[in-house]
Amino acid sequence: MSTVALVRRPSPHLADGLLTHVERQPVDAALALRQWQRYVDALKANGWSTIEVAPAPELPDSAFVEDTMVVFRDVAVIARPGADERKPEVMAASAAVAALGYRCVTIEPPGTLDGGDVLKIGATIYVGLGGRTNADGVAQVAAALEPLGATVVTVPITKVLHLKSAVTALPDGTVIGWEPVVDDTTVFPSFVAMPEEGGAHVVVLNDTTLLMAADCPTSAALLRARGYDVVEVDIGEFVKLEGCVTCLSVRLRDVPGAPSSPT
Repeated sequence: MSTVALVRRPSPHLADGLLTHVERQPVDAALALRQWQRYVDALKANGWSTIEVAPAPELPDSAFVEDTMVVFRDVAVIARPGADERKPEVMAASAAVAALGYRCVTIEPPGTLDGGDVLKIGATIYVGLGGRTNADGVAQVAAALEPLGATVVTVPITKVLHLKSAVTALPDGTVIGWEPVVDDTTVFPSFVAMPEEGGAHVVVLNDTTLLMAADCPTSAALLRARGYDVVEVDIGEFVKLEGCVTCLSVRLRDVPGAPSSPT
């Protein structure tokens, strides 16, 4: 099994990142860098190899590398961010995933797509519509991935920046979310409301281990009670910019040419 995560070193201008649904707070760029390194270390400690996308210090939001693409099987759909300021982030990330052997398909105008709007559960791909991703972008994702066996489901979002700002999924396919910002929980076959906003965000490290932010202890306890090992990391400086644990990496579980692993 080959598990690789693309990561990108935060910009020293991180504090200037875009905001949509929260008030701006002071951001400590030096602390953010230390938090990012601990996040990367946690991935490595749990069996993941990491590849650094070339840094872009001039791009404040570039650490949120998940927004640059959506990967399914051997195809990487290269995003076209909904915010013009973020469009330059895509080129280096695209080069990194292409170097691993993925076939790249690029979202074309007038489509827009942010990777953070995409939640994959097996072969079902939920795409958030209403923020940074538009209907044409959703249609292009479907055109690229449904021939590979994916089913694309559109999910309305009006209360958060990205779909995965509201929901993520456990290894068994259960969707977990912060219910006050989920427009329609019935879209998902199985939904569990979490007691803290940060508890809605997990990175699946393996079938039994989850990575989540350290600011949601009640949620962590709930997930441990469900039988999961939980690795907690402090990403507080990124949370100030509407970031979460999923935003800081692109997780690749089916690297072309490597032994296959489960989606």
